[in-house]
Amino acid sequence: MKRISAFSLAAMLATSSFAADDIAALKAEINELKAQIAELKKNQEAADVASLAKQMQELKARTGGDNLKWDADYRVSYDMLSKTTEKGEKYSNGVLTNRLWLGMKAAPRKDFSFIGQLAYNKAFGDTANHSQGNVNPGYANFDWVTNENALDNTVKVKTLYGIYFGNIGDVSYTASIGRRASTNGTLANLRSDDAEASPNGHMINVEFDGASFNFNLDKVTGVPGMAFKLCMGRGLTNAQPRFSQNMSGTDTSYLNDKTKNTNVDMFGFIFKPYDDGQYKVTTQAFKAWNLIGFSGAGMNAFQTAYTKYMNNPTFDNYVALQKATPAFSNVGNMYGLTISAISTGIGSEISDFLDNTTAFASWSMSKTDPGNRADGMLGSMDDKIGTSWWFGVQMPAVVTKDGKIGLEYNQGSKYWRSFTYGEDTMVGSKLAARGKAYEAYYIQPILGKTLSAELRYTHINYDYTGSNSFFGADGTPMTMSEAANAGYDPVKTATNGMFYLRYRY
Repeated sequence: MKRISAFSLAAMLATSSFAADDIAALKAEINELKAQIAELKKNQEAADVASLAKQMQELKARTGGDNLKWDADYRVSYDMLSKTTEKGEKYSNGVLTNRLWLGMKAAPRKDFSFIGQLAYNKAFGDTANHSQGNVNPGYANFDWVTNENALDNTVKVKTLYGIYFGNIGDVSYTASIGRRASTNGTLANLRSDDAEASPNGHMINVEFDGASFNFNLDKVTGVPGMAFKLCMGRGLTNAQPRFSQNMSGTDTSYLNDKTKNTNVDMFGFIFKPYDDGQYKVTTQAFKAWNLIGFSGAGMNAFQTAYTKYMNNPTFDNYVALQKATPAFSNVGNMYGLTISAISTGIGSEISDFLDNTTAFASWSMSKTDPGNRADGMLGSMDDKIGTSWWFGVQMPAVVTKDGKIGLEYNQGSKYWRSFTYGEDTMVGSKLAARGKAYEAYYIQPILGKTLSAELRYTHINYDYTGSNSFFGADGTPMTMSEAANAGYDPVKTATNGMFYLRYRY
């Protein structure tokens, strides 16, 4: 057996010690190299991302960033309508409708957006006119061939406006002009399962053209959500059509037509004193000029001709009825005021049910101003004040996932008059009711927001006539018995049961 000397053993131990130190140093160098490689890789990935983002920005700039982005909202609905008159006559019908909204948006700049919406809304099938005779415009636009014939079909524009975003110090603002998004406004959007539009739906739910200027005051005042918005619109123009001329042969195209009602304009503001995301208060005030309506004499002449025709439906009496159809005239101005409070969630984390419950209360007032006009407004030469209350709650359905149940009640006084002609109720605007309206609905998402369904029931008890009329003698409020004694047979109750399926993409 070979002996190992003390010197050899010492040399071996020293060599092993040096090797261990070298390995440790080498490992440290390798780890440091790995860290450097990882850092380089990270920096390279960041550079690649930044380069890609830059390329995307350049591509977006080259395409203008102004390409339209489209969305679709299709609804098929069935409405069961029923009306009962003071004298006991009953009218009813079931109506199937197709409604399509095509939305378009573009943002060519960070401070400017373009928004529009095209609308199609039509009952299933063709109108009864075509089944009963070749009436105007005749069989050329019969529903079976309306898209195959070379007709003057038009696309209806529901909304179309540009909006600019800017800042004045701590006050951010928007300026917008065009065809307004003025239906399904605050509160009215809940029952329709739509996004909230600008105006308060209690008083204004009607399409019109105009402009708005909104100023966010929360940073200046320290009050959450405080904002002030100026609104103006035109509901009717007096401009004559192209190629018009007067008796002297003068070309009067687009000029003032002295034989027609003058421009119908509106100016007002929306003030939001508080909005923290859960609790919100909104106020709205406006004045409308040169509103339209029928004269008392015109309404009486029409009623006489109508009664005569119904008792003896001859051709001569039909012609007389057509001639007696009254024309609109300028009946005066009107003021409106609305105050609403809404809570999106009741309390704070009391329960999931209350957290997902929305409740609101709203009060609105209308005031007529007939001035010295001969016909007056709402059948009176005096200023008349009308009021309306509206309460509602929307809560989780509990028994179904994501379903919502809503209950609403509104009541209008004798001289209440609103601009809610665009309301989605086939028997007439429930919010215009001079009486009491009750409503219950159930909204159920089926495939998230993509496909949904709603079941709704609306019942209206009218206390006075003229709820769905305009602002002249046609809006004269009478009790049901007074109207019957005057030869009319007004609607006393109306119901609208509706079911729809809705696809949104």
